[in-house]
Amino acid sequence: MSEHPPIAVEESNDPLATPRRVALVRPDVRAAVRRSEERYVMTFPHLIVREVILFQVVTIVLSVTALLFDAPLLGIANPTETPNPAKAPWYFLGLQELLHYFPPIVAGVLLPGLVVVALVVIPYAKINLTAGPMWARGGPRSLLASTISILAVAGFWAVFDCWPVAIPTLAVGAAMLAARGGERGGRVRRALAEVTLPEWIMTWFVIVASVLTIIGTFFRGPGWSFVWPWTSFRTW
Repeated sequence: MSEHPPIAVEESNDPLATPRRVALVRPDVRAAVRRSEERYVMTFPHLIVREVILFQVVTIVLSVTALLFDAPLLGIANPTETPNPAKAPWYFLGLQELLHYFPPIVAGVLLPGLVVVALVVIPYAKINLTAGPMWARGGPRSLLASTISILAVAGFWAVFDCWPVAIPTLAVGAAMLAARGGERGGRVRRALAEVTLPEWIMTWFVIVASVLTIIGTFFRGPGWSFVWPWTSFRTW
């Protein structure tokens, strides 16, 4: 906002004139507020109707799929014959894979608890107030802090030989650091430069969960030993 010089009003020397005082008058420098009329829509029926339609479509697709394909269920459970390996449902195989590297209290309680706490705390952090790219306002301190955080997290997993998590952490961290200054780079770097910090964190979480689930599903055989998928079925 620019400062305008004050306007001086001088007193007249004519004795017959009406006496006037000298005053300093500043012009009006208040910022003008632009008003824009936004179109508001109600939750019902605009949103609810769309959600109900999508729910019906998903239900119909699942019902048709269930009629055409049988569920890949095994035989009736026999308490005298425990399968080897005894695997959890696919959505728990990531945690079961972590049991191979950490004690049960760490893999089954501490790490999932930290994930839940992070999902609760992150929305209240200031990183979510602006949806701009991660490096839009980041200086050398942000670069140093990000590098130290990535190496610390990767080092933690590497100490316990949990390479299925350490390697994706380094890969996502390298892509995150490569995005710095990517506005002037190629197409890939420009796309990475537009990614926000919450999106980087969510990408890392999805990749790690997917890698752990895939390894637990296809690469674990009897005794939770590492096997190749094309030999594991013959071993079982």
